[in-house]
Amino acid sequence: QVQLVESGGGLVQAGGSLRISCAASGRSFSYYAMGWFRQAPGKEREFVASISWSGDSTFTADSVKGRFTISRDNAKNTVYLQMNSLKPEDAAVYYCAATVRYGSATVHAHHYDYWGQGTQVTVSS
Repeated sequence: QVQLVESGGGLVQAGGSLRISCAASGRSFSYYAMGWFRQAPGKEREFVASISWSGDSTFTADSVKGRFTISRDNAKNTVYLQMNSLKPEDAAVYYCAATVRYGSATVHAHHYDYWGQGTQVTVSS
Protein backbone atom coordinates (compact mmCIF):
# COMPACT_ATOMS: atom_id res chain seq x y z
CA GLN A 1 0.00 0.00 0.00
CA VAL A 2 0.90 3.65 -0.28
CA GLN A 3 1.90 5.49 2.86
CA LEU A 4 1.36 9.22 3.19
CA VAL A 5 2.95 11.32 5.90
CA GLU A 6 1.94 14.94 6.44
CA SER A 7 4.17 17.48 8.11
CA GLY A 8 4.52 21.20 8.61
CA GLY A 9 1.45 21.91 10.68
CA GLY A 10 1.58 24.22 13.65
CA LEU A 11 0.32 27.38 15.26
CA VAL A 12 0.14 30.58 13.24
CA GLN A 13 -1.41 33.98 13.70
CA ALA A 14 -4.38 35.01 11.61
CA GLY A 15 -3.12 36.52 8.40
CA GLY A 16 0.00 34.42 8.49
CA SER A 17 1.24 31.71 6.17
CA LEU A 18 2.12 28.07 6.48
CA ARG A 19 3.22 25.36 4.08
CA ILE A 20 2.35 21.79 4.83
CA SER A 21 3.78 18.80 3.03
CA CYS A 22 2.79 15.23 2.32
CA ALA A 23 5.46 12.70 1.51
CA ALA A 24 4.42 9.51 -0.22
CA SER A 25 6.08 6.14 -0.30
CA GLY A 26 6.29 3.92 -3.33
CA ARG A 27 7.41 4.37 -6.88
CA SER A 28 4.03 5.19 -8.43
CA PHE A 29 3.51 8.63 -6.91
CA SER A 30 3.72 10.28 -10.31
CA TYR A 31 0.55 8.48 -11.37
CA TYR A 32 -1.57 9.47 -8.38
CA ALA A 33 -3.84 12.43 -8.27
CA MET A 34 -3.52 14.02 -4.86
CA GLY A 35 -5.81 15.96 -2.61
CA TRP A 36 -5.91 17.88 0.63
CA PHE A 37 -8.88 17.69 2.97
CA ARG A 38 -9.44 19.14 6.40
CA GLN A 39 -11.58 18.42 9.40
CA ALA A 40 -12.31 20.80 12.23
CA PRO A 41 -13.73 19.64 15.58
CA GLY A 42 -17.41 18.81 15.28
CA LYS A 43 -17.43 19.26 11.52
CA GLU A 44 -17.41 17.01 8.50
CA ARG A 45 -14.25 16.45 6.58
CA GLU A 46 -14.17 18.92 3.71
CA PHE A 47 -12.33 19.21 0.47
CA VAL A 48 -9.58 21.81 0.27
CA ALA A 49 -7.61 21.30 -2.93
CA SER A 50 -6.57 18.64 -5.41
CA ILE A 51 -4.06 18.20 -8.19
CA SER A 52 -3.84 15.85 -11.14
CA TRP A 53 -1.08 13.31 -11.50
CA SER A 54 0.76 15.52 -13.96
CA GLY A 55 0.12 18.71 -12.04
CA ASP A 56 -1.55 20.31 -15.04
CA SER A 57 -4.95 20.61 -13.38
CA THR A 58 -5.99 21.73 -9.92
CA PHE A 59 -9.17 22.42 -8.02
CA THR A 60 -9.44 24.62 -4.98
CA ALA A 61 -12.40 24.99 -2.65
CA ASP A 62 -14.15 28.34 -2.78
CA SER A 63 -13.43 28.86 0.90
CA VAL A 64 -9.68 28.92 0.28
CA LYS A 65 -9.49 30.06 -3.33
CA GLY A 66 -6.96 32.81 -3.77
CA ARG A 67 -5.29 31.97 -0.47
CA PHE A 68 -4.23 28.33 -0.74
CA THR A 69 -2.18 26.75 -3.51
CA ILE A 70 -1.60 23.05 -4.07
CA SER A 71 1.50 21.86 -5.86
CA ARG A 72 3.52 18.71 -6.26
CA ASP A 73 7.08 17.66 -6.84
CA ASN A 74 7.02 14.20 -8.33
CA ALA A 75 10.79 13.88 -8.10
CA LYS A 76 10.44 14.17 -4.32
CA ASN A 77 7.20 12.18 -4.06
CA THR A 78 5.72 15.15 -2.25
CA VAL A 79 2.61 17.30 -2.48
CA TYR A 80 2.40 20.70 -0.83
CA LEU A 81 -0.28 23.04 0.37
CA GLN A 82 0.80 26.65 0.65
CA MET A 83 -1.61 28.47 2.93
CA ASN A 84 -1.59 32.25 2.96
CA SER A 85 -3.80 34.80 4.70
CA LEU A 86 -4.87 32.20 7.21
CA LYS A 87 -8.11 32.71 9.06
CA PRO A 88 -9.28 31.21 12.36
CA GLU A 89 -11.82 29.15 10.43
CA ASP A 90 -8.95 27.45 8.61
CA ALA A 91 -7.93 25.71 11.82
CA ALA A 92 -8.31 21.97 11.36
CA VAL A 93 -6.49 18.73 10.95
CA TYR A 94 -5.30 18.62 7.36
CA TYR A 95 -5.13 15.29 5.58
CA CYS A 96 -3.52 14.43 2.30
CA ALA A 97 -4.91 11.69 0.13
CA ALA A 98 -3.95 9.83 -3.01
CA THR A 99 -5.94 8.10 -5.70
CA VAL A 100 -4.61 5.78 -8.35
CA ARG A 101 -8.05 5.38 -9.89
CA TYR A 102 -8.41 9.00 -10.92
CA GLY A 103 -5.65 10.76 -12.75
CA SER A 104 -7.36 14.12 -12.82
CA ALA A 105 -7.96 16.30 -9.80
CA THR A 106 -11.06 15.23 -7.92
CA VAL A 107 -12.97 16.85 -5.07
CA HIS A 108 -14.67 13.65 -3.94
CA ALA A 109 -13.26 12.02 -0.84
CA HIS A 110 -14.53 8.58 -1.82
CA HIS A 111 -12.35 8.69 -4.92
CA TYR A 112 -9.23 8.58 -2.79
CA ASP A 113 -7.59 5.30 -1.88
CA TYR A 114 -4.92 6.29 0.62
CA TRP A 115 -4.88 8.79 3.45
CA GLY A 116 -2.28 10.26 5.71
CA GLN A 117 -2.60 10.60 9.46
CA GLY A 118 -3.14 14.34 9.33
CA THR A 119 -1.30 17.40 10.56
CA GLN A 120 -2.80 19.98 12.90
CA VAL A 121 -3.07 23.57 11.79
CA THR A 122 -4.07 26.05 14.47
CA VAL A 123 -4.79 29.69 13.69
CA SER A 124 -5.01 32.26 16.47
CA SER A 125 -6.90 35.51 16.07
